[in-house]
Amino acid sequence: MTTLSAATTPAPHTAEEAVEGLPPGFGPGIMGRIAFAIAIAFALFQLWTAAYGTLPSQVVRAMHVGFLLLLGFGLLGNLVAKTTLGRIVFWTLAVLGFSTGLYNWVFYADLLKRSSFLTPPDLVAGTVMIILVFEAARRLMGLPLVIISGLFLAYCFFGQYMPGPFVHRGYDFAQIIEHFGFGTEGIYGTPIYVSSAYIFIFVVFAAFLERAGMIRLFNDFALGLVGGWRGGPAQVCTLSSALMGTISGSGVANVVASGQFTIPLMKRFGFRAAFAGGVEATSSMGGQIMPPIMGAVAFIMAETLDVPYSAIVIAALIPAMLYFATCFWVVHLESGKAGLRGMSRADLPNPWHAVRDHWPLVLPLAALVYLLFAGYTPIFAGTMGLALVVVLILGTPLAAAIGPRAFRFVFWIALGLASAAFIRFGVNLLMLVIAALVVACIFVKGGSETLAIVRDALAEGARNALPVGIACAIVGIVIGTLTLTGIASTFIGAIIAIGENNLFLSLVLTMLTCLVLGMGIPTIPNYIITSSLAGPALLELGVPLLVSHMFVFYFGIMADLTPPVALACFAAAPMAKTSGLKISVQATKLAAAGFIVPFMAVYTPSLMLQDGGAIAAQFGYPVEVAYIVLKTVLAIGLLGVAVVGYLFGPVGRLERLAAFAVSLLLMLALPLTDEAGFALALILVGQHWWRMRPPPMPAAS
Repeated sequence: MTTLSAATTPAPHTAEEAVEGLPPGFGPGIMGRIAFAIAIAFALFQLWTAAYGTLPSQVVRAMHVGFLLLLGFGLLGNLVAKTTLGRIVFWTLAVLGFSTGLYNWVFYADLLKRSSFLTPPDLVAGTVMIILVFEAARRLMGLPLVIISGLFLAYCFFGQYMPGPFVHRGYDFAQIIEHFGFGTEGIYGTPIYVSSAYIFIFVVFAAFLERAGMIRLFNDFALGLVGGWRGGPAQVCTLSSALMGTISGSGVANVVASGQFTIPLMKRFGFRAAFAGGVEATSSMGGQIMPPIMGAVAFIMAETLDVPYSAIVIAALIPAMLYFATCFWVVHLESGKAGLRGMSRADLPNPWHAVRDHWPLVLPLAALVYLLFAGYTPIFAGTMGLALVVVLILGTPLAAAIGPRAFRFVFWIALGLASAAFIRFGVNLLMLVIAALVVACIFVKGGSETLAIVRDALAEGARNALPVGIACAIVGIVIGTLTLTGIASTFIGAIIAIGENNLFLSLVLTMLTCLVLGMGIPTIPNYIITSSLAGPALLELGVPLLVSHMFVFYFGIMADLTPPVALACFAAAPMAKTSGLKISVQATKLAAAGFIVPFMAVYTPSLMLQDGGAIAAQFGYPVEVAYIVLKTVLAIGLLGVAVVGYLFGPVGRLERLAAFAVSLLLMLALPLTDEAGFALALILVGQHWWRMRPPPMPAAS
């Protein structure tokens, strides 16, 4: 058993630190140590509630928001404030924010009794909390999300003066504060529940795996496996980002975490700077749809639709594979067009040696996948997966202290059996194992450094959860407005009216809404807002609910890649040393599957492993899935040819137009379009191959 050597190196700073308004770290001096301690306390509180669940859900939600405000404003005071007065102001806001969570905890029973009439202290606590959530979102997430949420809140106050279908009956101040500040349909609604129950655990889980060396494992495996392919560095970028997506659902964070390594590598091997940045941005954003963990939206979707998380993973499986297959394919074509080859095999690591040397890191991820698909809740699966990572890290210095190799194997087997017994004997046994390992680490060489890794991972996980948690909190304002005023029915009615005559037009309208919203707000609030409006409407038009929500999810991701505001692309710009706009143009070409698959899945839900259609009824469900996947792969492949202008050789303008037209025929689900598409694809590829075939060798005289 090898040691986790990478665990001793700090994890790279994520994009959240750069993009969401916070520099790295926790700040200097005693205030930095206080913020660090708050982050650890936040993580321990969330893990305790996840493992034991003794507190009421409303209290957990309120304390989650309280901790977010305490840590968020504390870090702003330490890292952003320039003057002593500024630091005092930020820390005062931090304490005020945390006190709103404590208020809900201390007066929980009283608040239940007087839910319909709030006392003056209740109104003050609720008002302060709402104001602080807006300010934290402004500081950490930027103005666009705050403006959108502010408009929805203003509508609650002044909607009674609006014209026509937008008018509502009007609500007084106390009603609005009660709804948004204390109820379960405002800030403490479903998004913040999912953030406190699921997302936080998986963010900390990813932080522990990164500290343990998972990024190194992914990079070495990707280098060894695909580095020798045509366009090797870009293929490595695609594969390593796909692997990163299995533990981290933050696309922009993946851009910076892996882009520091992959973008310079691609540029050194001859890729244009904009294309290198586009590959990194596209493949990193795909992490949000990459099972088994996916992004935070997947957990919100499972809770909103009241379906098992495994159902979301199953629906995303084929589209995720198609998404990354498109990235590989376009990179392959672009490399052929530019005459770029793969990296030298002699300089690449053996991918299976990387797995052999670091295979213990895969075990917690495998356990997590098993628990999710065995029917356990995401809370249980995430908590147990995290606990197993901690056991793995804490057990490493103890195993290193054991002499003979055979004894080390016995130690790991015994530790694994003791840890696995939690399925039968509950979480207490696993906590006892962790406590015993902590005590043992105090007395062995390297144990104190290992305990520091665990401590730092807890703090880093809490810090990484800040932007997601704040986004979930403020988007509760939008959801609360929709439930309080009923304005959603107006938008839903408009979409249904359009779709009654043309479903495709409704889908395009929904797509444009996602892309426009995504110009200013992250994927999570984009999905929540758009799905609340479009989901029920598309269901009325016959689109399965899960497919409609996945449709919105995909285009929320695409919004971070499409011009003019492409967050993932602008995150890659400093590393690529070119403009984010140029990168976003390349990323849009690479992400063709992200635009095609959602539309195809609406008309053929079996692409997301949902109910079959006519082919399934006649030939069986597996045949339909295989046929739809084949058709989609061919459509994506030809679209890539049309975009890049290369296949076996350079592709002329007429051939590119023909490739685009044939891919469009294959995307459609109309009579005869499939037959025409397959036939024309065969003709197009055949004639291009014939034209590009090498000339015959001259006969020997």
